[in-house]
Amino acid sequence: MDAIQQQFVQLLEEKQITLSTLQLEQFELYFKTLVEWNEKMNLTGITEREQVYVKHFYDSLSVSFNYDMSNVSTIADIGSGAGFPSIPLKIAFPHLKVTIIDSLNKRILFLKELVSQLCLTDTECVHGRAEDIARLPKYRDQFDLVTARAVARLQVLNEFCLPFAKKDGTFIAMKGSEIEEELSESSYSLSELKGKVVKVLKMQLPIEESLRHFVEIQKLAATPAKYPRKAGIPLKEPLVKH
Repeated sequence: MDAIQQQFVQLLEEKQITLSTLQLEQFELYFKTLVEWNEKMNLTGITEREQVYVKHFYDSLSVSFNYDMSNVSTIADIGSGAGFPSIPLKIAFPHLKVTIIDSLNKRILFLKELVSQLCLTDTECVHGRAEDIARLPKYRDQFDLVTARAVARLQVLNEFCLPFAKKDGTFIAMKGSEIEEELSESSYSLSELKGKVVKVLKMQLPIEESLRHFVEIQKLAATPAKYPRKAGIPLKEPLVKH
């Protein structure tokens, strides 16, 4: 274990997460596979090793710092990009059954390769737009936890993500530093999609100290039949009260 991994392990132990040798090997292989594929296609602007460990791996795991993963069995990650936060969560909490949904097939090919390299079980990578996949009975109102990391503004994200959460399930939106305006403009979409903000937590990333917010939303009832609207519409015409 070198200094970068040692720092990673130490930061996680402060949050009561202990990684085995195998899990550390998986994170290192994840890093190498990410950098290798990133040369062929744009997966991330962050490729420096220490940065990947802090800004991608630690940042992804931060979802679990205030949310008990032992109560979660199924998780859907919407617009996961290079697998964040779901793959780091799967490595750290192997019991999770993970479904990753991304609209770009190239990214799904990378994720499938990654899942196979890391020997992850119960991890499905689905190519498609969230609005279309959320209409399929297999995925609609099905998941204990739904995550999205920096995908879109909250009023849009609610329509992308809440349809996947089961009744009484949770959607956690991982956001950057500015959140107040997004919260206020998302109230209508929340009521339409049967969600309620339970809490908003703030965290500072170690080392580079940028701010993160976690918006925890509870799903109160099944998704109304008219949602989500057709692919592309939520982004073009976010839900607002007329």
